[in-house]
Amino acid sequence: MSDAPFTPTLDSSSRRRLLRMFGSAPLFPIGGTGLAALLAGCASDGTDGVNGTNGTNGTNGTNGTNGKDAVQSIVSARFIGMAAPSLATAAALGKASSDGARLELKFADGSTQVVELGYTPLMVTGDTVPKTGGGSIVAGGYTKVDGTPLLVGGAQAYSDCVDGSSLFTVPGAPANTVFAVVQFEYQSAAYGAYPAPICVLTLNQDPATGALSLKSYHHIDTAGIHGLWIPCGGSLSPWGTHLSSEEYMPDAFDQGDNQSLALYNTFLANAGIDPAKASPYHYGHLPEVKVAADGTGTIRKHYNLGRYSRELVCVFPDNKTVLGGDDTTNGGLFMFIADSAGDLSAGTLYVAKYISAFNETTPGNIKWIRLGHATSAEIEALSNNAALTTVTTVGGVKENGILQSTTTDPGDPGFAEVKLNGSSRWIRVKAGQEKAAAFLETHRYAALKGGSLVFTKMEGTTVNARDKLAYSAISAISASLVAGHAANKEAPLGGGGLLASLAGFASNSAGMVVQHKLGGNQADSDGNLINSDWVPYQSSMLINGAQIGTDALGNTNDQERISCPDNLKFSEKLRTLFIGEDSGNHVSNFVWAYEVDTGRLQRLLSAPAGAECTGLHGVDDLNGWTYVLSGFQHAGEYTSATVQAIKDAAGPVITANYKGAMKGAAIGYVSGKSVGVRLTK
Repeated sequence: MSDAPFTPTLDSSSRRRLLRMFGSAPLFPIGGTGLAALLAGCASDGTDGVNGTNGTNGTNGTNGTNGKDAVQSIVSARFIGMAAPSLATAAALGKASSDGARLELKFADGSTQVVELGYTPLMVTGDTVPKTGGGSIVAGGYTKVDGTPLLVGGAQAYSDCVDGSSLFTVPGAPANTVFAVVQFEYQSAAYGAYPAPICVLTLNQDPATGALSLKSYHHIDTAGIHGLWIPCGGSLSPWGTHLSSEEYMPDAFDQGDNQSLALYNTFLANAGIDPAKASPYHYGHLPEVKVAADGTGTIRKHYNLGRYSRELVCVFPDNKTVLGGDDTTNGGLFMFIADSAGDLSAGTLYVAKYISAFNETTPGNIKWIRLGHATSAEIEALSNNAALTTVTTVGGVKENGILQSTTTDPGDPGFAEVKLNGSSRWIRVKAGQEKAAAFLETHRYAALKGGSLVFTKMEGTTVNARDKLAYSAISAISASLVAGHAANKEAPLGGGGLLASLAGFASNSAGMVVQHKLGGNQADSDGNLINSDWVPYQSSMLINGAQIGTDALGNTNDQERISCPDNLKFSEKLRTLFIGEDSGNHVSNFVWAYEVDTGRLQRLLSAPAGAECTGLHGVDDLNGWTYVLSGFQHAGEYTSATVQAIKDAAGPVITANYKGAMKGAAIGYVSGKSVGVRLTK
């Protein structure tokens, strides 16, 4: 899979023909010749010499090497989905499971294989596991930024919310060793209040079966990046690093653009960070993790990809073009073009504007608005400048050195109205502070410049390189994305009052997946050519879910269709888009396999009742084996529609496996039940 999508091969060791090349026959003996006597004068000939002894036989030739069967690659793959859990299968309601799911593979030689799929957990948070380098450690455990355990009620707090993950190899690692980076979004009992953990799992990969098992756990030190704030999805960069996220940054103006300053201050206290040295602008950026061959990891933040509600990013095959989803109301589609391939420390930030109608039946054309160019170092320096970033109130208007922002119309033509998280704000950027506004107040500035900030809960993003398509998950169509809604407005290019957006849909709590066509020779809104051949230029709806009346289990969206898509990963070899759900409208959330060439949608995994599917990551080929990594969070977080019978059935199973409702979470993988999956044989 790109970004590692899922591509399987069954490891059925096929019988190989033993072809033996025989050596040449022994050499014939060659007779030796005695030296004739020299002729002397006119004397008679001397007597003949005696015959020499026979030479020894030559050594036998070496046997030829055994012949090898030709490697057969898959030509098609077809998933057979599992049934949705029900009250008749109580255990399935309380556990993450792929029981009943199968994968049919057809190979180039005409043969087929059917793989029975299963889900294997690697660890459960709250468990004590081996620590990389020796000793033990609490999986998903919280620490202050100085590394000391964060104690709550006398015990170390730990997360029940596994999220973004990556699975990969590292050059120089010991044999049969692979690594996973796993991040933990929050704890259900204290949302956003603790500095988030992120770890490296050192895993053993059985060379005979492909089975993965935990060897040790490394907690990554985040002190150098001011701690980690609410990391949500993640992805694997083409150059082998884990790209994390900080989804809901604190609003420095405390006007509802994501998290409050009260939560930010609680975070600082629990993290052990001096408020005098802190800034809300330290959060909302793109962390990158590099893993060493010994299973340790280091982390840094890129401050120059925009500060918005980043679910995750996807880096396209040119190693420069980055597309990011914005998981909020009045969110935008953002693109970053790095100056150099494989290096995100400098580049240009853009926001999408739809210049033609975009709805359920009509594709929308995109024009990209250039917001600015920056290096990470210069934006980090701005974030550290308290004189620039500190917010004060002057004449009823909040302001800092970057801009002014107010929740009521000041009646001043120098202010412009924008939509922010469903409501109107009036802003004015201070002279010469356009760069600071673009990279530190990205929502406000992108809306001011005329970006189509009308999306709701734009989540995961992934790429289909062969077809030059990208996919974005829209978890719900509501509020600002609904045509005619008061928040479905945006500024025109060049400025002016707000107008109805050209992007607008009918309300649908089940959400949709959008696909974007990618190409080159695209000009930005100023007429300048964008330096990429992977620029999204048109969007259309690919697949959506459906609302229903509440059924007998408490589902309010059709459970045979997607509901609130969140995680997305594409498999190039399987030609399959994997879709993970974050829905309170399905009693059990699912990971789906959507075959892009046929439109077939098949259920691949079911999470425990009340849990969200997270951490989706696929790998087509990891030392010859194929995996889909997936986890979950907040098992047992039921909705008001969930019937009591579901709670009674799932509750004991959740407690037995995951320590109780909203107590523990797992990260694991889908592969063959008895033997792993390969995409060649």
